[in-house]
Amino acid sequence: MKIAVLLGGSSSEREISLASGLAVLKALREAGHEAHAIDTARGFISPENEAELLPEGVHSDPPEQGDDAHLPPSELGTVPQLLDADVAFMALHGGAGEDGTVQALLDLLGVPYTGSGVLGSAIAMDKDTSKRLLRDAEIPTLPWRTIRAPHFHYDPEAIREFVGYPCVVKPSAEGSSVGLHVVESEEQFAQIIAQERERYDEILVESFAKGRELTVSVLGDETFPPVEIRPKGGGLYDYKAKYTSGQTEYLCPAPLDVETTAELKAFALRAFRVLKLRDYARIDFILSRERLFCLEANTLPGMTATSLLPKAAKAAGVEFVELCDRIARSANGR
Repeated sequence: MKIAVLLGGSSSEREISLASGLAVLKALREAGHEAHAIDTARGFISPENEAELLPEGVHSDPPEQGDDAHLPPSELGTVPQLLDADVAFMALHGGAGEDGTVQALLDLLGVPYTGSGVLGSAIAMDKDTSKRLLRDAEIPTLPWRTIRAPHFHYDPEAIREFVGYPCVVKPSAEGSSVGLHVVESEEQFAQIIAQERERYDEILVESFAKGRELTVSVLGDETFPPVEIRPKGGGLYDYKAKYTSGQTEYLCPAPLDVETTAELKAFALRAFRVLKLRDYARIDFILSRERLFCLEANTLPGMTATSLLPKAAKAAGVEFVELCDRIARSANGR
């Protein structure tokens, strides 16, 4: 197949997307496909220039939004390697790559693509909306409130009584724990809201639950073995813990009893369907005081050979090249 791998872009997760995209390119070529790199901020990247996309690896602190603007739809929609593709493999993370907007363009162009469609992508990217759907489907999720632009008004008493302290404050539409804070007091809460309202239009405030962080990867109707995530020193699984080598230990399969594993997988599949996701995704949970809570869904999870979805797939006997090939072929069949 001719496959256009969409990567990069200008979101705060550009570096991660480049790492995923380069790994997917290599795997697809090993599987016998004709794969081309398209940076949605710059256009087609020739094979001889691909190695220059990520010269220093992923930084341990989240970067600001990329300097490059996304190619406008009128230009991205004229890239020959995209228009001629049998499939677009979505290796984008965050921003316009994961919120459904690029998916909408591909629908208009008639190019099949991997991952969730416009609606599922938009729902999962909006944490407030996705938590409402999870709650209605009786999938346990932590108490939360949402604070919105333009005024960012909130009731301190409601935050204290319904959400409580400590609490987690994070943007409603970001991934990779970008902009995540654990807040211990009302004074600190007010400071963080004043700071983050300059950067985001909507802020999610969620109860903090201490426990075991778990994730389940879904491929079609199949769930892979759960992964347990253990940041070194018992700290928070934030951006730095995710992307600094040696900061986090991953256990796959997660050491869970049979009943908990079954419940975790059942919740993951239900969340996948309720949020209208497609092809593959990763659903994150926390096990706190023997109760599972669904945190969020990742519609385009990391796709390097050592990312969580590929780790889980390997534990199930699916190697990285086969995983990328299966994902691409599932999209081509639509």
